[in-house]
Amino acid sequence: MDVAEQLLDAAIQTLQSHKGWADKAIAQLPDAKLHEPLDENTNSIVVIMKHVAGNLLSRWTDFLTADGEKPWRNRDDEFVDDFTDRAALLAYWEKGWASLFDSLGQLQSEDLAKTVLIRGEPHSVVLALQRSLGHTCYHVGQIIQLARHHAGDNWTTLTIARGQSEQFNREHWGDGRPASP
Repeated sequence: MDVAEQLLDAAIQTLQSHKGWADKAIAQLPDAKLHEPLDENTNSIVVIMKHVAGNLLSRWTDFLTADGEKPWRNRDDEFVDDFTDRAALLAYWEKGWASLFDSLGQLQSEDLAKTVLIRGEPHSVVLALQRSLGHTCYHVGQIIQLARHHAGDNWTTLTIARGQSEQFNREHWGDGRPASP
């Protein structure tokens, strides 16, 4: 596997992992909590999900051939909580992620040397990918933090539970540690 393939594979794995964590966090909340911001100056989970999906749709639709800021995108509307139906919200969320994963799945190693536009500014494909990775993972972290807050004592940890690292290590590696590469 060449470096370009490794970069694409790593980005896809990272994004799939983060999407999975967000999905598991969202699933732990009742509908009302998805709409509840921490305060009047923060976004609810619904708004963050809507923004992420809108961003992914805009950036990754016709990724190599059209500006990443599509004329049909209404970014300001992404910050309006107008989803009343969880199924519709999740369908839009999935549509954004599908656009991302479909585009990434079509990229070839040689595409990484190309230039794309985002808001008229040239970006290498690698930079555009890293920009999207950072932006998306940032917002997934917000979703998880809000979900953790809203779930309270009903929260189910998404990774290794606090205070359980040693137990996790023993279960996976016994008394030893994993071998260094």
